[in-house]
Amino acid sequence: MSSLSRELVFLILQFLDEEKFKETVHKLEQESGFYFNVKYFEEKVHAGEWDEVERYLSGFTKVDDNRYSMKIFFEIRKQKYLEALDRHDRAKAVDILVKDLKVFSTFNEELYKEITQLLTLENFRENEQLSKYGDTKSARSIMLIELKKLIEANPLFREKLVFPTLKASRLRTLINQSLNWQHQLCKNPRPNPDIKTLFTDHTCSPPNGARTSPVSVPLAAVPKAGAAYQPLTGHAPFQPPPPAGPSLAGWMTSAAVSSSIQSAAVAASSMSVPPNQGMMKRPAISDYQSAESEQLMKRLRPAGHGIDEATYPAPTPQPSWSLDDLPRTVACTLSQGSNVTSMDFHPSRHTLLLVGSANGEFTLWEIGLRERLVSKPFKIWDMQACSAQFQSVLAKDSSMPINRVTWSPDGDLIGVAFAKHLIHLYAYQQPNEARQVLEIEAHSGGVNDIAFSRPNKQLCVVTCGDDKLIRVWDMHGQKIYSFEGHEAPVYSICPHHKETIQFIFSTSIDGKIKAWLYDNAGSRVDYDAPGKWCTTMLYSADGTRLFSCGTSKEGDSHLVEWNESEGSIKRTYSGFRKKASGVVQGVVQFDTAQNHILAAGEDNQIKFWDVDNTNMLTFIDADGGLPGLPRLRFNKEGNLLAVTTVDNGFKILANSDGLRSLRAFGNRPFEAFRSPYEASAMKVSGAPVVAGISPNIGRMDNLDRNSPAKPSPILNGADPASRSIDIKPRISEEKPDKAKPWELMEVLNPQQFRVATLPETPDQTSKVVRLLYTNSGVGLLALGSNAIQRLWKWNRNEQNPSGKATASVVPQHWQPNSGLVMANDIGETPPEESVPCIALSKNDSYVMSACGGKVSLFNMMTFKHLSYR
Repeated sequence: MSSLSRELVFLILQFLDEEKFKETVHKLEQESGFYFNVKYFEEKVHAGEWDEVERYLSGFTKVDDNRYSMKIFFEIRKQKYLEALDRHDRAKAVDILVKDLKVFSTFNEELYKEITQLLTLENFRENEQLSKYGDTKSARSIMLIELKKLIEANPLFREKLVFPTLKASRLRTLINQSLNWQHQLCKNPRPNPDIKTLFTDHTCSPPNGARTSPVSVPLAAVPKAGAAYQPLTGHAPFQPPPPAGPSLAGWMTSAAVSSSIQSAAVAASSMSVPPNQGMMKRPAISDYQSAESEQLMKRLRPAGHGIDEATYPAPTPQPSWSLDDLPRTVACTLSQGSNVTSMDFHPSRHTLLLVGSANGEFTLWEIGLRERLVSKPFKIWDMQACSAQFQSVLAKDSSMPINRVTWSPDGDLIGVAFAKHLIHLYAYQQPNEARQVLEIEAHSGGVNDIAFSRPNKQLCVVTCGDDKLIRVWDMHGQKIYSFEGHEAPVYSICPHHKETIQFIFSTSIDGKIKAWLYDNAGSRVDYDAPGKWCTTMLYSADGTRLFSCGTSKEGDSHLVEWNESEGSIKRTYSGFRKKASGVVQGVVQFDTAQNHILAAGEDNQIKFWDVDNTNMLTFIDADGGLPGLPRLRFNKEGNLLAVTTVDNGFKILANSDGLRSLRAFGNRPFEAFRSPYEASAMKVSGAPVVAGISPNIGRMDNLDRNSPAKPSPILNGADPASRSIDIKPRISEEKPDKAKPWELMEVLNPQQFRVATLPETPDQTSKVVRLLYTNSGVGLLALGSNAIQRLWKWNRNEQNPSGKATASVVPQHWQPNSGLVMANDIGETPPEESVPCIALSKNDSYVMSACGGKVSLFNMMTFKHLSYR
């Protein structure tokens, strides 16, 4: 619709409102989708007219448009469902559950099941998280506050929440002006024309000699006539402004219209996230309850197909970290033997470092042992498969420097990009083997960057090169996509995803930034990078913030954060030294860690920033020996930092946590790193594992961030008597030939454990006889020798955005407000002869356990005892 036609709709809306056509004006608002009347929306929400609320919303957004829209509809239908339960109208509640809330089960089945369980309660306020639910009126008011925030943050409502400023009766005025103009054009104008219709142009035939006079009509006072008025269809003087260029994130909207799922993710991703913002509470039953309440269903997060949380402006919290968290202490210095050109830490084994060098060799270092596990010099696997052009280049110069090394997201594959044509893929097999997988002649000229991505949930390799192309390869070496559009060699790539949308940012040496979806529709954006030369882009660990760092041809360095919604620079970090004109040593390198640290190498130093502060925090020289522009890389925990040196080596810097994790390796023999598959069986003591625990948890170092994702067969169901048991290693269902990193880890140092204590009971001190992780991975059940079960939960926060079990965050002891405990029947069996056992339902709603007596069934939300068997 043209700009003038849109303005005409606003004029009609004003006219209808002035004429008191209330139903019609709101119908036009909804059908045109130009203006969202917040006041009308509030009235309908307060009145509980839910059908009209959703009908009105439907003119502006649909449930699956984006994450904000999804949460808006979820909140409305959830409130409708709770009100039906509050009226004890079970039939209506079931109808809402099936017809309205069922759509959300596609995104989070567990949440839907938990909502369904409220039907089993006589009063849903018995649920702890809903215990403070007030009356219907107050609940609607609180929900409305949340809805308004979501609407304001939703990009689909942008520029639709404010009605244009118009003079009263603007449409009447325009009609009067038109009539006056028509009257002036009459050949024989009458002094007092009688206007009887607007359906046809006005004409009149006054007596000869009559003078032209202004038209007097009943619509409104007639303004003074001016020059000829353009008709509403004449757009020449009112050409709408050209559309603004696409934003760094909004460009995906038009590209994904063919998929409702894609458009939902794309529209959501176009919202920028201010620094360290508090997240909107996830769609949950208790979203509008007291902050003191633990929220029952705070799990609508993207885990394959989850709903991402919505965000809107909130006060920036104070940093919860200090300079001591920066890895600034030199832990060791290691020699590579050739100039180090690229480094990357393993995604889960945080002391395993992949290093590429200028002589074409890559090496795997176990930093804790200061040992090389794997070293692979360059060689061509199949010369006959190489092009004549490449063979000719190689004949002239056989050197093959490495431009980039990287790990696949699961740490199973290694990617190596060389300065001439080739990439190599290796399969890493612990502890010290790298098996050849693929050799691909990816580009004509140098391959400047390599990365892994998962479009359509299939692992792929993305490369870029001197031939100005970006290419995507499957795991069979077949080219899937080739993106053209850069006018200079492509310097770097940054694959990423927003919800279900996978895309790639690329930068070229002419300073252009482009973005690509996995299709053949070309680049979606075209921006200039600061400095307009070589730039690298990185997302923060949680994927919410985009940074870039690069150098200009004049040698000046630039580190910035981008506003994705507008395609503009959000903040520019200071602290780089102004270079002398014409002095260019190379390109500055940077990295980010822990969602709040930025580091870059310049002036033979490492410089650090807080992501929310443009001023440099501090800088170090790492005891000297750094090049002018050192390369650097954090491990995924952010407690170790590798930095290159001038003498063909690198240094490892650490904070206190990193030093502890390295010391844990001190006396470990190399055999400790052997994969359990190298042994036929492992002997593991079946004795009780933990004795006496308190809700206060100590530090734990050097375990995988996602460690214990599954219950241990030793802790869950084995006889606790002191004896040896042959345990075969558990094999993942998805990858039967590979073990998960946490299963391969042996914990030999006491410092690597966290210690917890069960609250003591009045009658005796207990010890833990069974431990079981919840299926969702967010909690840990402990069955004590006194037959009482305790539950610990990991909260979702900045340090643990997934809310899953992790060694880096302290779990909290959890108990319902009722004070109930899950106490099993002991019976007459002596404790030393009983065989404790524990089992959870698939959705973690119920736990069944026994400790010598009858088998008990408990509700995990209320701890109520349901039955004995």
